Amino acid sequence: MEQTRTKPGAPAVAKHYTQPAAERQILRTMKALQANGFKVVVVEDLQQLYDAVIKLIPAGAEVFTGTSRTLEEAGLTEALNNRPYKSVRAMFASYAGQPDKQVEMKRIGSASDYAVGSVHAITEDGQVVIASASGSQLPNYVYGARNFIWAVGSQKLVKDLDEAFDRIENHTLQLEDKRMQKAHGVHSSINKLLIYRKEPTGRGTIIIIREAVGF
Repeated sequence: MEQTRTKPGAPAVAKHYTQPAAERQILRTMKALQANGFKVVVVEDLQQLYDAVIKLIPAGAEVFTGTSRTLEEAGLTEALNNRPYKSVRAMFASYAGQPDKQVEMKRIGSASDYAVGSVHAITEDGQVVIASASGSQLPNYVYGARNFIWAVGSQKLVKDLDEAFDRIENHTLQLEDKRMQKAHGVHSSINKLLIYRKEPTGRGTIIIIREAVGF
């Protein structure tokens, strides 16, 4: 598989995993996701993404935001962690430096009105794959949140699970590891891997951005 480096010292990344998906792949994946119980919205760019997410979340809702380059680039991390929303991350901050509050923090972070984040790969048959080092975002997605919204650049659409795992191991992890070293001075790792096959309750919305956005 062809690889490239964006600048000296940058991790090699597979070019295949950085290109926006073709329209036929977007449509095929969208239909499969809908058959698996997800609501699907397709937008052109980050501005349309921002508008779509804000439209879905009512003022006053309690919102958990997962760490996501896509949300950050769209301005959604900042918007959703301020009024008129109730920010779960702000609640976390009030417990900083209090070891005896760790369990309470986990409770707060596991059942929000809305959990908003991204994923690392979506297969053409409608399976969603999320990798995590800590797993902190997973309880909300899997069960706890009343609603969840995933914003996904179309370059994350892949043929099948084999390609999804390859994308995560050989592309996403390299970029996330570099981000973690720069931000926190530590390496990232794939400690937990979630395969989300169906969401029969109607609580999940996936917004596919035609542009290549995020890791």
